[in-house]
Amino acid sequence: MSLRTTLAAMSNGTRAWLRRAVTLVGAGVVALLLLLLVATARDDRAISTHEGTAIADVLSTGPRSAAVSFTTPDGVTHVPPTGVLFPTGLAVGTRIDVEYSTLDPDLVRVAGRGWVLALLPVGTVLLVTGVLVLGARRLLRRRVPRVPAAGLAGPGRPPVEDERAPSA
Repeated sequence: MSLRTTLAAMSNGTRAWLRRAVTLVGAGVVALLLLLLVATARDDRAISTHEGTAIADVLSTGPRSAAVSFTTPDGVTHVPPTGVLFPTGLAVGTRIDVEYSTLDPDLVRVAGRGWVLALLPVGTVLLVTGVLVLGARRLLRRRVPRVPAAGLAGPGRPPVEDERAPSA
């Protein structure tokens, strides 16, 4: 079944409900992205307010996190359970400079990196979400002519001949 046929089969009420649902999902994605930015900025501020520095060993890396180990001036070794913030470009076995919160040493970031690095990925997801939501809403708002039932003539179509009728 084609998209045109599917849309034509929907009532105006169904399309309106789908438009609202698409908008709600889009708004939810935007809200989550804004919360992500706020949380990242809050963590950055917590580190900057009570900043300690150390050299850390990169234990493992992944696409969104990296495990590090560092020792604070009091001699305690820390391996933050959530990893290090802003881990892009790290390699296992390297030593890196990190900044951490002296009040919560498990809150650690790669030195010199901050919440501003989150703007590009968040902005990209916001842009893609906006394009998808607006496109879906526009598609659902369009008036789609009803598709005639099979075998019936529609506007601008010649009448369908009955195949069972004898030909002259």
